[in-house]
Amino acid sequence: MRRSMKRALWAPAVLLVASATLAACSSSGSGSTSSSASASSGSGASGSLKTGLKVFIIPKNLGNPYFTTADSVKSGGAMAALQTLGESATETSGTAATPSSQIPALQAAITKGANALIVSATDPNALCPTLKAAMAKGITVVTYDSDAPACRNLFVNQASTAQIGTSEVDLLAKEIHSSGQIAIVSAAASATNQNQWISYMKQELKKYPKMKLVSTVYGNDDPTTATQVTQGLLQHYPDLKGIISPTTVGILAAAQVVSSSKYKGKVIVTGLGTPDSMKKYVANGVTPAFELWNPADLGYLAAYAAVNYASKKITNASGQSFTAGKLGKFTVGSDDSILLGPPFVFNKSNISNFNF
Repeated sequence: MRRSMKRALWAPAVLLVASATLAACSSSGSGSTSSSASASSGSGASGSLKTGLKVFIIPKNLGNPYFTTADSVKSGGAMAALQTLGESATETSGTAATPSSQIPALQAAITKGANALIVSATDPNALCPTLKAAMAKGITVVTYDSDAPACRNLFVNQASTAQIGTSEVDLLAKEIHSSGQIAIVSAAASATNQNQWISYMKQELKKYPKMKLVSTVYGNDDPTTATQVTQGLLQHYPDLKGIISPTTVGILAAAQVVSSSKYKGKVIVTGLGTPDSMKKYVANGVTPAFELWNPADLGYLAAYAAVNYASKKITNASGQSFTAGKLGKFTVGSDDSILLGPPFVFNKSNISNFNF
């Protein structure tokens, strides 16, 4: 793939289960793999990185295709990186994208002797007591996808927060000629990343005085809920021209609802989605363009960041750098964050080139 796309979509990941109705897994950590390395840390093959670290990957929820891609061995995500590095890797979480579902998995990981936690935060505050307790025990805490700024060592950010929010508004403005009512179908109301992106969307909308944000609804990264709230939008706002959904579950649900309704051809859907799940809706014109990055690369980078930090090869000081395997060199930036790269726009001209 060309270098200009490297940081957003380095190598197409293997197939993502595009259906948002994928059955949720158990929260017992059944999706774990272990390396043959000893559980005690020692010098690994990758420089002086420690091996045998117990690393727990705790996404917002299990059964979410986005996190399946970000985390799994098959896709080349976080667990694949951890296997390469000789660590013990376990993916575990609850089945709902809520703090009450995620916190027990965090607590269990700490009890099981975790050396590092890789977490997509369902709430920036509710998780903090548990994450701070982990850090007090010397456990490395790296957030990815969604941050908890007050209670982690590093955040691996999928793309510039401002750029994601502003570019989604710009994409929709182009399609609806910068005029008309629009709505947002978000994930959970407490999700850090969603709220930050929406904040930048609202700022960007000031550039388009004829575009009016009439409602923000929450699908909780659940296909059924996202479908219901989208249907509610169309019923309450019959003059709606566009929907932005900055979540892979929400954009798919919104596109499905619009495609099967009288609003097809009248309402444009955009946001963050995966190419395999959205090809049909790009083809039928409901979603002419949308954005994302490679979720597998996000997880892969988070794993390397966690192992480097736990091995004391880097700190969270700005300017610290490390090599993340196939992805190359990365540098810790401001706010203890590491940036994967810019979002990539999918449309009819390029979507057939991607399979994840």
